[in-house]
Amino acid sequence: MKTKNRIVVIGSSNTDMVVRVDHFPQPGETIIGDQFMTAAGGKGANQAVAVARLGGNVTFVCRLGDDVFGRQSLSQLQAEGMNTQHVKLTPGASSGVALIPVDKKGENTIIVASGANALLSVEDIREAENEIADASFVLMQLETPIETLTFAAELAHKHHVKVILNPAPFPKEALPAALISNVDMIIPNETEAEYMTGQKVTDEISALSVVNKIHELGVKDVIITVGKDGAYVSTAPGDLHLVSSFPVKAVDTVAAGDTFCGALCVALSKGYCLLDAVKIGNKAASIAVTRIGAQPSVPSACEVFDN
Repeated sequence: MKTKNRIVVIGSSNTDMVVRVDHFPQPGETIIGDQFMTAAGGKGANQAVAVARLGGNVTFVCRLGDDVFGRQSLSQLQAEGMNTQHVKLTPGASSGVALIPVDKKGENTIIVASGANALLSVEDIREAENEIADASFVLMQLETPIETLTFAAELAHKHHVKVILNPAPFPKEALPAALISNVDMIIPNETEAEYMTGQKVTDEISALSVVNKIHELGVKDVIITVGKDGAYVSTAPGDLHLVSSFPVKAVDTVAAGDTFCGALCVALSKGYCLLDAVKIGNKAASIAVTRIGAQPSVPSACEVFDN
């Protein structure tokens, strides 16, 4: 029997270095930034923190460097109350870092140096098999090796555990069929959906065409997040719903998508239907974009779930 609320997140952990800027620099341009901060980040860690902070029972599987950033990250993850048994400090490897300029509109660009994240291995997943087998959901992103994630998806399906993939950052090559065939739900943003299908999402008609193409790859549930407009949701070819977001003034969109993914998983684990779970994801993300930083922006359960 699956443990109630158990969600396994497999992915990356980084230290984010964030600079506020008036505009993004052009090639060869030097600009003067404003506020600087460091914050815990990495798509995997962001999603694990979102699950933990929103009331989910989460196990995180990742690799950190055995350095000051890695040890600090481990302490912060433990403080969130998640299971960190499979968060490994890796001797001789640097921890992942991300360089993030954020403009005055709250938009960002991100450059990631993967470090120990690139060392997450099939053996690491094998060691976490008991936790995966006991879970209801496995949530993954693409900041760790594709072959490791492919094995994780295969292992999860072996144990009848639903696999949710946030395909970010999207790789240069198409996602392997061995991975996609074991994904139950995929959550790209509009850019990642275009990379997957070769077609832009500009309106409801184009969104329907894009989700149909993704269904053809074998994925049952497709959610395309479209920023301030909310998310398109499809559970079968020809089916499409737009779940509206919550109007807010965004100051920093870092980790908004990760917060959405984590909140969605928690809502599903609590028994919400998919459309209501997406509303919960939208609400959590709308709160996150009003705050600066990745994990510092993730809201708590009492801010998102009605008591």
